[in-house]
Amino acid sequence: MAFEIVTQAIEQRKQQQLFRQRRCQFSAQGRWIEFDRQRYLNFSSNDYLGLSHHPSVIEAWIKGARDFGVGSGGSPLVSGFQRPHYQLELQLCEWQGREGALLFNSGFSANQGLIKALLTKHDVLLQDKLNHASLMEAGVQSEASFKRFKHNSVQHLEQHLVNASNANRLVITEGVFSMDGDQAPLSPISQLCKQHDSWLMVDDAHGVGCLGDQGRGSIEHAHLPVNDVQIHMLTFGKALGVSGATILCNQELKDYLVNFDKSYVYSTAMPAAQACAISAAIEVVKNEPQFQAQLLANITFFKKQALELGITLGGSDTAIQPILLGSSERALAISQQLQQRGYWVSAIRPPTVPSNTARLRITLSSHHQQQDISQLLSVLAELLSNKI
Repeated sequence: MAFEIVTQAIEQRKQQQLFRQRRCQFSAQGRWIEFDRQRYLNFSSNDYLGLSHHPSVIEAWIKGARDFGVGSGGSPLVSGFQRPHYQLELQLCEWQGREGALLFNSGFSANQGLIKALLTKHDVLLQDKLNHASLMEAGVQSEASFKRFKHNSVQHLEQHLVNASNANRLVITEGVFSMDGDQAPLSPISQLCKQHDSWLMVDDAHGVGCLGDQGRGSIEHAHLPVNDVQIHMLTFGKALGVSGATILCNQELKDYLVNFDKSYVYSTAMPAAQACAISAAIEVVKNEPQFQAQLLANITFFKKQALELGITLGGSDTAIQPILLGSSERALAISQQLQQRGYWVSAIRPPTVPSNTARLRITLSSHHQQQDISQLLSVLAELLSNKI
């Protein structure tokens, strides 16, 4: 029968405890989350600053919808580039100290489009082994020679750069890694790229809003001049609480992408109302530092309490706090038991993470209260002590 691969693949996933299913949420994103009329304390959201329900962000979207409608009506090069898009790009450039900003519907499309548009068969692409799937898949599909370096290993990256000394080279790393929560050593990576005349790109999906002065992200947090990182990708669907992404770069590269990036040229632009909401969220991050400060306080409290309870954490100082459990079966079992106790904590399994590194991915928000964190860790310590 045709397409037996579908049946076989699904069955294999089920046997390996890797089958994924969606759960329909009946509540707004926030400290609490509701599924099937049951409420849970939410420790799985990337809404790190709670801006998805900030009043000024919501009001900006509503006003934008009244003024510009709920859809952009076309791709940016046809009829979909409106005043709020233009103003948002200018705001991003001012905030991040860049010449050019280009808007995308998602970080996935931004990463994919850039790599495919920029690199040719004569170029070399070097990526951290734990980069996001959007970057890895684009690397595999790219015409460029694609190499991966060991996670956060400056030495291994240098070996690759030396071996590719006669080619154009693009190095890509995440600022904050989405599954481990650790941070890239951006300063030594940047120095290495300068020594070898290579471009550097930072995917800062999980850093922007959370790190750096005025939430500028990982590059500012590492005290690097922006020009040391030629390409900076930010997403708006995490700490900024909305959706979409941007690539920040110089004007020449922006002009190139407007002409040659198919994911930009051939996609309907985000609604102007969405651009209005993103703009409002940036202003909140810049002018209301209490959200970033509270997130940092919650991270510090979480790590201190976990240490006192004997819970082993990784090397993360960010809102992403993974607890490695190894087997997918154990990760699923503890996640389900946490749900039974009223806590929503997702189990992350291969292929999202490497084999035998299934984990609970706990994410913290500025809207969590200390009692939320204490109660979660108390229950978690009990469950981890059991042989599941």
